Amino acid sequence: MSVDPILVGVLGNRLHSILAEQQNALVNTAFSAVVRESLDLACAVFDSRGEMIGQSVGGTPGHINAMATGLRHFVAAYPPETLEPGDVLLTNDPWQTAGQINDITVATPVFLRGRLVAWFASCCHAPDIGGRLVSAEASEVFEEGLRLPIMKFLRAGEVNADLELLIRANVRTPEETIGDLYAQVTGNEVGAASLVRLLEEFALDTLDDVAAEIMNRSERALRDALAKLPDGTYTSELLTDGFDDEEVVLKVAVTIDGDEIHLDFAGSSPQSRRGINVVLNYTRAYASFAVKAAIAPEVPHNAGSFRPVHVTAPPGSVLNCTPPAPVASRHLIGHFLPSLLITALREALPGNALAHSADALWMTIWRGTDAEGAEFMLNVFQTGGIGARATKDGLSTTGFPSGLRSTPTEVIETMAPLVQRERVLWVDSGGAGRWRGGLGQRTSMAARGEISWSVNGNVDRVLRPASGVDSGHDGAAGRFGLSGGAGLPSKSRVNLRPDDVVDVILPGGGGYGDPFEREPEAVLADVVDGYVSVAAARELYGVEVTYHGEPGALVRLPEDYTAVSSRGKR
Repeated sequence: MSVDPILVGVLGNRLHSILAEQQNALVNTAFSAVVRESLDLACAVFDSRGEMIGQSVGGTPGHINAMATGLRHFVAAYPPETLEPGDVLLTNDPWQTAGQINDITVATPVFLRGRLVAWFASCCHAPDIGGRLVSAEASEVFEEGLRLPIMKFLRAGEVNADLELLIRANVRTPEETIGDLYAQVTGNEVGAASLVRLLEEFALDTLDDVAAEIMNRSERALRDALAKLPDGTYTSELLTDGFDDEEVVLKVAVTIDGDEIHLDFAGSSPQSRRGINVVLNYTRAYASFAVKAAIAPEVPHNAGSFRPVHVTAPPGSVLNCTPPAPVASRHLIGHFLPSLLITALREALPGNALAHSADALWMTIWRGTDAEGAEFMLNVFQTGGIGARATKDGLSTTGFPSGLRSTPTEVIETMAPLVQRERVLWVDSGGAGRWRGGLGQRTSMAARGEISWSVNGNVDRVLRPASGVDSGHDGAAGRFGLSGGAGLPSKSRVNLRPDDVVDVILPGGGGYGDPFEREPEAVLADVVDGYVSVAAARELYGVEVTYHGEPGALVRLPEDYTAVSSRGKR
């Protein structure tokens, strides 16, 4: 049916405001630092059939896109006639939502005058779900924690007490884990109440017609953008650290055919015996994000923008693992997909490429017992540098492609008997180039007092740095190990001594273009800001930087410095 275009625009904007309310309610009532500080979450609104209409601003691609394609499982499991106002569903099944059992999706059907008209849902990383903690050590998903099928967490507004007791009995942080679930329920309720008021304000009995037009507009816009690109097949390949000596190869063939795009990951490594495997839903999530980010970032994100994008990966491969494959650290593979795909699209999108980034989010999990015998467990998220762009430097210590925030030092030291001794930008870690890669950061962690503690380091790019583009240099590889000592095994739990200090040093992004083409003024600014050392300016950029001021005096540019390049530029 025909829908008033002005009404579509008004309701679309109002839905964005409602989604902001939903996310704010979730974040402000959450218990864990994972949700409150790092925003490892996604919020979205769906039509009555489970098609995503829109998302909140802060959602991670791995959560929002996986939830967008996964809500159909909720709708299939619970048709409208099996639901009533006050019902709330949840699951953490990796193959139905976000690819690991720590990610719990909570979905709330919205009713108007007794009729189901929409869904609100959120997906959050639970601080704990039992099992081995988040690592790659498990050999099957059953070892990784409590796996919940799609079921009712609330029935007509009443909490399923048996389910809550079951979850509490299987996790190390019951108050935080259950508290976050209640926060998700609250966020959904806030969104649902605002949506009902909106429909009543405009005297609408359904949201589906407006939702369909919103999604169709996104589909048309993405198809128009694809149609402008040259048809053809474009390929790329990328190596990751993998697990122990098990190298993981990622391959993609991107075929642009008119107003559609096909992403085929055939040739990628077979699924691993360890928990770095990716379910197809998560592969689709980051693949579709990369396509929209590279080709049409301004297009509103909803189910319509998924329709022209087709993703395939061979069953039993690392990007389409089959049960009961372990999947707890699937982000250590999945987060590489945008770099892989944007590299493949360089020829089709000249001038719009991106050097490789740190890519995989670093997640360290610190667990132990303090001097008084109290147990603690803390998830710490950290981010490295983004690769340089065709016309701009890369961003430093920024979560790409996850969008997550690094855990603040104050939170770390408040919530656990730990001390972060150092947290600084890592000089020279960004790959040299006409445009410099973003910097990683140097951090170190120590215990406070005589404690028993351990760490799980879910990290990558320790062996293989982020590569540069068009003669740009690679970024620096990261380091995870004892300060002044040996490296620690990644993706596994390691017991520590009370006096150990652990270096967690994040990798930098790759550079773009020949470093000798970088303007001397830009190199000088990098030296003054502490991004590039004087030695690297000379050796990598051919720029000699000399300081003429008094030691310790306030720097006044350009009077206090001279920068001369090997090309005679000043």
